[in-house]
Amino acid sequence: MPGHVALLGDSIFDNAAYVPEGKSVIELLKGKLPADCDATLRAVDGARASDVFHQSNAIPKTTTHLVMSIGGNDALWASGELFTDDPAPLAEALRRVATAVDTFAQEYRELILHLLLKELPLAVCTIYDSIPGMGVAERAGLGVYNDVITRTAFRNNLPLIDLRLICDDPGDYSPISPIEPSAQGSEKIAQVIADALMQTGNSRRVFI
Repeated sequence: MPGHVALLGDSIFDNAAYVPEGKSVIELLKGKLPADCDATLRAVDGARASDVFHQSNAIPKTTTHLVMSIGGNDALWASGELFTDDPAPLAEALRRVATAVDTFAQEYRELILHLLLKELPLAVCTIYDSIPGMGVAERAGLGVYNDVITRTAFRNNLPLIDLRLICDDPGDYSPISPIEPSAQGSEKIAQVIADALMQTGNSRRVFI
């Protein structure tokens, strides 16, 4: 039973600016938890994996559970390498992808180890990939990043919240910025986090 959950990561959780006529993930999550439970937002729009170290050091002392969603901005930052029109041979293109992902993998593994030192229950999220207008190449690139996340989660026996299965409808994405959750997407994300924390709901979307 959670007492105080802290959300770490990027605008998947810090999305208030993208739902001006609806509720953000943190607002919805607070409404879904029991009255004696609380939730704190430490995620920051635009954050990358390296930024979560600072976020985790600023969590409330009463924190009992951590949930993290990170990686989308790391992939976006590397998109010049991953999704280029440069007609390089396939082997060279794959080498560039491997170099970018290896950097993320090292940072992500170190981040998970850092969070585990806090000795708090930790759940992590995949990067969703049904963003309206996303091309085949971009979706393939995200698949490589998600492979890092899922391998690291399973290696450390962490609950994995699969946002690819949750935000699977165009309406789940904000009309202000299609890479951010809409009010509908926020509702789905908040619900599955609450389900994971309370160990209820649709287990198809959370792997433990």
